[in-house]
Amino acid sequence: MTARSARAGDSVEDADDLYVEEALALVKEAGDSGSRHRAPRPSAPSHRPSGDRPPESGTGGTGGAPEGHTPHGHRATPWPEARARAARAARTRAPRPTPAATPLDSALGLALAAPLTALTDLPSFDSSAMDGWAVAGPGPWAVRGEGVLAGHAEPAPLTDGEAVRIATGARIPRGSSAVLRSEHGRTDDRGRLHGTRGVSPGQDIRPRGQECRRGDHLLPAGTLVTPAVLGLAAAAGYDTLTAVPRPRVDVLVLGDELLTEGLPHDGLIRDALGPMLPPWLRALGAEVTAVRRIGDDAEALHQAITTSGADVVVTTGGTASGPVDHVHPTLRRIGAELLVDGVKVRPGHPMLLARIAEHRYLVGLPGNPLAAVSGLLTLAEPLLRGLAARPAPEPSALPLRDAVQGHPYDTRLVPVVLRGGRAVPLHYNGPAMLRGIAAADALAVVPPGGAEPGHETELIELPWASRESGVCFT
Repeated sequence: MTARSARAGDSVEDADDLYVEEALALVKEAGDSGSRHRAPRPSAPSHRPSGDRPPESGTGGTGGAPEGHTPHGHRATPWPEARARAARAARTRAPRPTPAATPLDSALGLALAAPLTALTDLPSFDSSAMDGWAVAGPGPWAVRGEGVLAGHAEPAPLTDGEAVRIATGARIPRGSSAVLRSEHGRTDDRGRLHGTRGVSPGQDIRPRGQECRRGDHLLPAGTLVTPAVLGLAAAAGYDTLTAVPRPRVDVLVLGDELLTEGLPHDGLIRDALGPMLPPWLRALGAEVTAVRRIGDDAEALHQAITTSGADVVVTTGGTASGPVDHVHPTLRRIGAELLVDGVKVRPGHPMLLARIAEHRYLVGLPGNPLAAVSGLLTLAEPLLRGLAARPAPEPSALPLRDAVQGHPYDTRLVPVVLRGGRAVPLHYNGPAMLRGIAAADALAVVPPGGAEPGHETELIELPWASRESGVCFT
């Protein structure tokens, strides 16, 4: 299942759950001593020679480096600040995207670049809200022979004492006072219509302009285009919407050890991120313009980044400091500005965000699959949201059903299902595992030190999750 579990710097996270209790104990024992050094952890297996792994500090720093430093001398960013920094990068330095007229069938998930204004009255004529009879004046009524159907021209007017069969959505004949529902009328042996209950003026008639008048502002700019927005736009007379285009993203899957089909063999593993990231990025509002697989080749990576025309390049793996981890050297070579270099979050702490050119960005994801998901939701999601002018989701939180062990210093992102108003933590939540996240509704944001049952925890909900799936790997 892993995509880059053999990457230098990735495998150290596999030991997180094994050493957390020991580290917490040592931190408590250190108490007031002021020491903030990382507690030692047991070795984690790696397909690379052990010498390829960086020293085992929280973010790959030297063994004696202060907690929170990366192997490149930059202090790792706290998780909330990393997300805020990614959102600010899109807002403060990127130009306002040029709005584009987008056909309705291509606009789902975009943000409106202009207010949605009604192009017509809704409804555009008086219409029947029910199947029945259009009636004029008090009953009983003489029933005209021809009926009135939806989609037809304006029918002949009615005079007092007349009725005509009418279908839902059909134009109301001039002179009508109400619609008598089918179940509330009966005809006698002379063919006259009688109401079985009272009929009030205007009953079951949708008057012209009941929902809106032409020129009314229906939705503000910045509204996310949902299926309901598409329906409203169509009803209001639109064929296209003026919307902010999707940011273009190139995905670069790095590593010599990856297979694209078949079973793992001879030290090679299946690429899980190549199939997973493009649809996830599309769900986050991006247009994925390319997916390329690149070996452990610094020149090939440099070529791919510098020739990309995308707004955002997303790389997988290679963000640590091993001999085949080429992302940092390449960013230095091209003069990129590192906005986030390591995040105090587990899994996924070696993630990074860089500005590689004016208005162009690179998000470096760790190679382990769940760690990559963490990086995607920590850095790529707020960046893409800002570039697409999409609204931020409303904060969401629920109490935990069970206790969750925390990391001594870092935020943890833990897959959960949402059941009965509580967040249920899932097993199989190691950085190289996808079994938990595949069953999850959300990721719970667990603060350093952990959380007890009943703790109200922030949630990052997954856009396609079904809360009633019945699958729960607890």
